[in-house]
Amino acid sequence: MTLLSVRRLAAFAFSLTVSAAALAASPLAYVPNEGSGTISIIDTATDEIVGELPGGTKPRGLVVGPDARWLYVSDQPHNRLQLVDLGARKLGPTVALGESPEGVSISPDGRWVIAAVEGKNEIAVTDTRTNALAFSIPVHGKNPEHAVFSPNGRLVFVSAEEGDAVDILDFASRKQVAQVAVGARPRGIGFLPDSSRAYIATENANEVFVIDTASFAIVTRIKAGLRANGIAVHPSGKFVYVSNGGDANVSVIDSATNQIVATVPVGQRPWNMALTPDGKKLYVACGRSNSVTVIDTASRTRLRDIAVGKLPWGVVIR
Repeated sequence: MTLLSVRRLAAFAFSLTVSAAALAASPLAYVPNEGSGTISIIDTATDEIVGELPGGTKPRGLVVGPDARWLYVSDQPHNRLQLVDLGARKLGPTVALGESPEGVSISPDGRWVIAAVEGKNEIAVTDTRTNALAFSIPVHGKNPEHAVFSPNGRLVFVSAEEGDAVDILDFASRKQVAQVAVGARPRGIGFLPDSSRAYIATENANEVFVIDTASFAIVTRIKAGLRANGIAVHPSGKFVYVSNGGDANVSVIDSATNQIVATVPVGQRPWNMALTPDGKKLYVACGRSNSVTVIDTASRTRLRDIAVGKLPWGVVIR
């Protein structure tokens, strides 16, 4: 073999190593499929399915743990938090939560995983250091759907699905400090990166309510599409996305003006969503299409639809 051939072979090997490293470094999207009891894994660099995990009987809310070892999934029929070992790609231990756990969120420091427990009207808090239930916080509203930490970790907003209100918890004191009446059937919740405002989708009112997190006052109400449901906030804080389940589209809200500036068609029954860390792509779980729609946030166009399991409920990206 000539010296030139050796150099070319070395360069080719180096390029493969770099490509593999880049692929390994790309964020992964995890999609709970409540109809098939699985979790689809999407490589956000290629938008291809790269694996499937067991997810319990009916996986819904989920988050990735602080060290990316565990995936925490609400298994609604079994009233528990199901842990999934991401390295071994198999089911791990469970944490009993109470009747019908739904949305799941993790604290900014990765210490706490919280789940909205519909049947008990409370928030169940799991300590990620021990993977055991640490305590619960009762809420005033009925049938909590989502419980979401503010980015600074100080507050937890809880959408009371049958209470037409948002319950606000001070996490340090472990108690509710306010309740804000909003439209009928509040669902998804998202915060601006500086924690100054929260956006709440109301499914039966077809509106997004904007709440000031200092005064707990309603700043404005934004008319959304039919059955407004999921909320995702761009990492820059400039845009807020709301999925409209009845219209099969996603609306883009300019957070400076609180006006809708674009609407992007997606699959049927769009539900919960997630953005890549760089904010370049939005992944939308489309329950009735059994797919995830990928949106380019710069051009506000639909890039592709990725077939996943049955009835995808949401997306989390790590």
